[in-house]
Amino acid sequence: MPGVWDPLSALLAAQAGFDTVFLSGFALSGTLLGEPDIGIIGQAEMADAARRVCAAVPEVRVVVDADTGYGDDSDIVRTVELWEQAGAAGMFLEDQEWPKRCGHMEDKRVVGRDEWLSRLRTVLRARTDLHLTARTDSLAVVSLDEAIERAKMARDLGVDAVFVEAPRSVADLERIASEVTGTVLVANMVEKGKTPLLTPAELTALGFRLVVSPLSGLLSAARALGDAYAHLHREGTMRDVLGSMTSFDGFTELVGLQKHLADGPDGR
Repeated sequence: MPGVWDPLSALLAAQAGFDTVFLSGFALSGTLLGEPDIGIIGQAEMADAARRVCAAVPEVRVVVDADTGYGDDSDIVRTVELWEQAGAAGMFLEDQEWPKRCGHMEDKRVVGRDEWLSRLRTVLRARTDLHLTARTDSLAVVSLDEAIERAKMARDLGVDAVFVEAPRSVADLERIASEVTGTVLVANMVEKGKTPLLTPAELTALGFRLVVSPLSGLLSAARALGDAYAHLHREGTMRDVLGSMTSFDGFTELVGLQKHLADGPDGR
């Protein structure tokens, strides 16, 4: 699942051939607000982005980050309702304290086991058909032993997938896969993050079935935009680097111009 943050990024992921994408809180915080992923983006902003992304790519499954659920049980129920109304196929729910931090940042804090399990039970009771991934950040905060124990407890509740965030080595990944059995395991591939970058084939061989690459597009886009603006500022024109750019017609095709022209000005 590549990370997306708006309809355009989702359209590009679909054009590349992906049938499932991940609406990343990290990416949305950076692109919508220009802020880091430290609990600034809230439920309303994520729900609004989910509606727009799901509408743009109705043929694609959109899994939406839900951070900690954004509050108490009633807030978590509301999150489930908003995600389902938006058309999301799934959600990730974690055990950090609020305000949370990106899983590959330092100084995270997690709630107790019982509180996290209560959050998961609330989602399981409230959902209709939303796929639930239970994420624990306790490896960095407590220990790998604790993360594995929490993962097993979440599995036993009946969640659809389990995600131990930020393993630091292949050995960590191997141990998670060997001890947390009987569930779908998620691997999070963050470029230049804390976890070794493995291919889907390598992760499958270890026992992981869902792979998230939440920042691949964002980090690439940020670099491309920075390079383009620097060139434009320096040269005053993009004339000599047109090969690095999407064509005008290619972009209008991506965003569906021909369909709108065929429909006519009144939408019929």
